[in-house]
Amino acid sequence: MPPTDPGLRSDGTLGRQHPPERSARADDGPRPALSPAAGPLLDNLAGWEAAETLAGPFALVPVRPDRDLDRITGWMNDPAVAAFWELAGPPEITAAHLRGQLDGDGRSVPCLGVLAGVPMSYWEIYRADLDPLARHYPARPQDTGIHLLIGGAADRGRGLGTILLRATADLVLDHRPRCTRVVAEPDLRNTASVAAFRSAGFRCAGEIELPAKRAALMVRDRARRHLL
Repeated sequence: MPPTDPGLRSDGTLGRQHPPERSARADDGPRPALSPAAGPLLDNLAGWEAAETLAGPFALVPVRPDRDLDRITGWMNDPAVAAFWELAGPPEITAAHLRGQLDGDGRSVPCLGVLAGVPMSYWEIYRADLDPLARHYPARPQDTGIHLLIGGAADRGRGLGTILLRATADLVLDHRPRCTRVVAEPDLRNTASVAAFRSAGFRCAGEIELPAKRAALMVRDRARRHLL
């Protein structure tokens, strides 16, 4: 579990620009079959198709450090992002954070969020029931968690976070039939994040005390999808 806010760390500015040839695209194809992102713990996340949204097609593309590290490092060095993620510094710091997931068993998969062909956000989709978070709330089997940051200033403050949170939760529920809930734990201080989750159909199930923060436990229930 990242040590800081897993919600919309999106109040900073875009990091340095990167050449388009190193950009992830929704049509880059899934990672190799042996990748944890193609494994059973998250129901072959690497093979999930894009979701149609009001802002265009949106896809979760598993991170490849050789292609994506500079971009993600730039975002992590945005002061507003760093205030929550605490991963500012040289690329080695971000690389170590990614490696902890990519070298694991697939219970957490780092992804770029690609909107209309443009990488513009960073996501972590993880098995909350297998995460240390499960010690802090009444977890259910197959609970799936979301961490998110939006990279560019132009993509913030116009409701895009809500659109993408709803789309991502729908992707999880559509592709993980055994999952009954999508959860998140944004820092209570990040009121914009909590509001975005609420607007995306998540309910606040209470407050939880985590090692590095006090968080709002946000829950999107499969059983309530038809009410949203």
